[in-house]
Amino acid sequence: MSTLKLKDGTEIFYKDQGEGPVLMFHHGWPLSSDDWDAQVIFFLQKGYRVIAHDRRGHGRSSQNIYGHTIEQYASDAAELVEFLGLKEVVHIGHSTGGGEVIRYVNKYAKGRAKKAVLISAVPPVMVKSESNPDGVPMEVFDNIREQTLNNRSQFYIDLTFPFYGYNREGADIKEGVQRNWWRQGMMGGIVAHYDGIKAFSETDFTEDLKAVDIPVLVLHGEDDQIVPIENSAIKSAKLLKNGKLITYPGFSHGMPTTEHQTINKDLLEFIRS
Repeated sequence: MSTLKLKDGTEIFYKDQGEGPVLMFHHGWPLSSDDWDAQVIFFLQKGYRVIAHDRRGHGRSSQNIYGHTIEQYASDAAELVEFLGLKEVVHIGHSTGGGEVIRYVNKYAKGRAKKAVLISAVPPVMVKSESNPDGVPMEVFDNIREQTLNNRSQFYIDLTFPFYGYNREGADIKEGVQRNWWRQGMMGGIVAHYDGIKAFSETDFTEDLKAVDIPVLVLHGEDDQIVPIENSAIKSAKLLKNGKLITYPGFSHGMPTTEHQTINKDLLEFIRS
């Protein structure tokens, strides 16, 4: 079990596997690096070195009660990159991890990042406001906070239905996928998950998106019920200097798992380009 003790004492669990060009994966809320299994094994078999870590408070990392902000998450990622001596890295983030990636690349990469990928990602900003009138109402996030605080175990089961599109007519529901999501969520700390809701919903990544000049691939499902595409990927692609957008009709928020063959193919093509 590999861990890195950060400057503030937090221990970060990470996987470092394979040899070759480096890919680093950043998971979504409230999961862990295990959520990337379908990508990890695919890219290991293609000859890549694959790094995946559990964000602070999540998975097997320290369940501390401090620093659950995008800024801190990006700083933590930078410490891990520097500790491992990584260069020419392709950073790939899902959902909240996409926000972590774009903030990291903009503020902390210092030339170490080669490309970035945002999958079903939260940027530019999720929550509805005067400057983001078509965003998701704050009441939605307040309900997520309420459920996480008082009903976390059941809520994490219920959330898998919209997450994977299992609430759609004719959906191929896989209980194992739901259980694995629940397992990952319940491994993490409730404080980290509660505070993380504000981090992923209220952080504004507009200036990060505008500033990044490396190639960025934006992938998003058109039936994403967690991070609506019109308020996220569509806007992000327009803000990026060197962005490429691919959208998928009918794909859900959890498409790296449910549609991993399609996603992996497009990732590989972008990484090799």
